[in-house]
Amino acid sequence: MSPGALARAGALVLTVMAVGTTTSRAQGLIAQQKLSAALANELVGETVAICAKKGYKVAVAVVDLDGVRQAFLRGDGSPIHSSDNAFYKAYTAASMTLGRNEGSTREVAERMAKNPPSTVPPTQLPNITYAVGGVAIRANGVIIGGIGVSGAPGGQFDEECAREALAKIQARMK
Repeated sequence: MSPGALARAGALVLTVMAVGTTTSRAQGLIAQQKLSAALANELVGETVAICAKKGYKVAVAVVDLDGVRQAFLRGDGSPIHSSDNAFYKAYTAASMTLGRNEGSTREVAERMAKNPPSTVPPTQLPNITYAVGGVAIRANGVIIGGIGVSGAPGGQFDEECAREALAKIQARMK
């Protein structure tokens, strides 16, 4: 092959590789929505305040779909175990609700209770709890994370506070 032909062939290979690389990168990217830091912090603060007005001393955690803590607030007087439990509820709400488009840890627990024991994992999954008080965070109908509340005198009250706080910020989750 002549030096000119070799150079042209090399240029062609580089062009094909460059085009292929661009295509591969474009096909490999994922756009994933999550709350901004400011909105996640507002959400935990609002939730603690709502619960406090009802006399509940709670801890609140917000996680994204990767289970990463975006915001956390332990309200005044919240029991120490509530901090971890709030995270577990948020993590479960974000991770276990996706497959069946459920809205809360309550819905997951109700589904699990109806299934035969053989469908339940024999060992506990890390960071998973079926306690009531975790709610999926949705933007435009799509789950983007989870909020967990712990410390009220019952999980139904934890969930109630989370839903009230989510309703207050819902219009800004666009």
